Amino acid sequence: MNTEERTTLEEGVVIQEENVASAEAVETPEAEVTNESAAEEEVKMPILHTKEEVLQRAKEIAESEEGSDRQELDTLKQLFYKYRKAELNAEREAYLATGAEPEGFIPQIDSTEEEFKQAMQTIRQRRAEQQAEQDRIKQENLNRKLAIIDRIKELASTPEQANQTYDEFKALQAEWKEIKAVPAENATELWKNYQLYVEQFYDLLKLNSEMREYDFRKNLEAKTRICEQAEKLAEETDIISAFNQLQGLHQEYKEIGPVQKELREEIWNRFKAASTVINKRHQDHFLAIKEREEENLAKKTALCEQVENISTDELKTFAEWNTVTEQIIAAQAEWKTIGFAPQRMNQQIFERFRASCDAFFQKKADFFRVVKDGLNENLEKKTALVEKAEALKDSTDWRATSDALIQLQKEWKSIGAIPRKNSEALWKRFIGACDAFFEAKNAATADQRNEEQENLARKQAIIEQLQALLENPTQNDAAQTVRGLQQQWNEVGHVPFREKDKLYKLYREACDKLYKQFNIASQNRRLDNFKASLKNNVEKDGGNTLQREHNRMMRAYEALRSEIQTYENNIGFLTTKSKKGNSLVDEMQRKVDKQKEELALLAKKIKAVEAEMKKGE
Repeated sequence: MNTEERTTLEEGVVIQEENVASAEAVETPEAEVTNESAAEEEVKMPILHTKEEVLQRAKEIAESEEGSDRQELDTLKQLFYKYRKAELNAEREAYLATGAEPEGFIPQIDSTEEEFKQAMQTIRQRRAEQQAEQDRIKQENLNRKLAIIDRIKELASTPEQANQTYDEFKALQAEWKEIKAVPAENATELWKNYQLYVEQFYDLLKLNSEMREYDFRKNLEAKTRICEQAEKLAEETDIISAFNQLQGLHQEYKEIGPVQKELREEIWNRFKAASTVINKRHQDHFLAIKEREEENLAKKTALCEQVENISTDELKTFAEWNTVTEQIIAAQAEWKTIGFAPQRMNQQIFERFRASCDAFFQKKADFFRVVKDGLNENLEKKTALVEKAEALKDSTDWRATSDALIQLQKEWKSIGAIPRKNSEALWKRFIGACDAFFEAKNAATADQRNEEQENLARKQAIIEQLQALLENPTQNDAAQTVRGLQQQWNEVGHVPFREKDKLYKLYREACDKLYKQFNIASQNRRLDNFKASLKNNVEKDGGNTLQREHNRMMRAYEALRSEIQTYENNIGFLTTKSKKGNSLVDEMQRKVDKQKEELALLAKKIKAVEAEMKKGE
């Protein structure tokens, strides 16, 4: 085989090696499989807005004889069940809006779902059949190409017959070119063997110069045409289509024989440069898609984290739940505006987002169910109060019924909210019954209220007189005047209930201050009388009287102090939770205070005796 023919074959080998090793690889079977997958990702789908449109598209694919795209099938399935879930959610919301229990919800049977499953089953079955047929054809192609390689190997082993078998060799090359895909795992090795034995055959082939020049010229024309077509592909707007067409041109280029040696590098560089432009556009196209998908994945991951980080533990009211619900709905709306994530993560990130949203709405449904149960329970309690109030509204036992209705009103306030649809009507019934009674009571007790107002004025006048005595408590008849005013107070009847406690407090304070002032004056008089009496007794009986009196008063002092201590201990054990308990404690405290005053007076008397005893010494 001459040098030119060997270089021509080496050119084909170089094409293969370069394309296997770079992003521009298109000739080898591995590259073809990858490119087909890349092109499959770019399949354009019609926009389907409803479940029925998705079903119709699935039926069209099932009835069509054309091949079905796996990505489109996955998308159809996701869309169908997305729309189906939306229908189920709408049915559930409508069901719950009637006030029914969530556990009783049973979705309606969807006939389209069975049709969709049947269509998808038909598609899958046909895809399996098509795949099996393709595998069978690839295996047949493999066997045929193996047979061609074996025959070329035989031809290359008979150098003496090389010229006679040239036509058969060219026919075998043409047949090889017509045979399409083979199993991917055999493609590379198969092509290497084919190239090896073709090269061996050319080594044996001795063609005359005229035939070789003719072949070189025809091959140059063919490769120039391919270069022009490849260069024109740079104007193609559909990069996927341009890339697929380039694969065909590469396949055709490598099937064409060599050109003149001095033109080989030039024609190859021209074709390679045109291929590089298309390959770079194709690579950039899918890099841009990948970047967008990664950006979409980051956005969708952020939305997942946003929903997952929402805490429902602090949501206690309808308004709080509705506020967070609006946030979830906004996140779902934003999700729809984001495109696909990378295929390996698209379904996974969607399931994550859907799970977090479902978890929130399940918690919301549980909360509303609990609240609804509480509302219904409160409704029963308030209904019972309304019935009691209505039973009392015609009573004429004014005092007892007033207390009973006031208690019912307190209970009403302590009970929580009830369903809004019952709230206004039930409140009108309750307040209507209460108003009816109190209006009747006011009409019947109008004279009583006038009398209470008069009594109020009389008691206020008594308090004013007591307060006036505080300014001059030493007048001779002050104590007698106070006792007279107290007797008048007791003779005056009831005052308005709301004024009773305040009025009595003013009365009690005035009396206590007067008694305290009277008591101080009385003690001073008693001490002066004691001192005068003590002095007379000393003049009559001498010092013995002082000692006896001192001993007697010391015993009285200790006994009184012990009694005071006992009272104070008892007060500490008494409860003051009831009104009666408070009254008892107050009475005992007043008694202790009076005894302490007596104890103080007794101490002064003892000091007076001790002073007289010192004088006697």
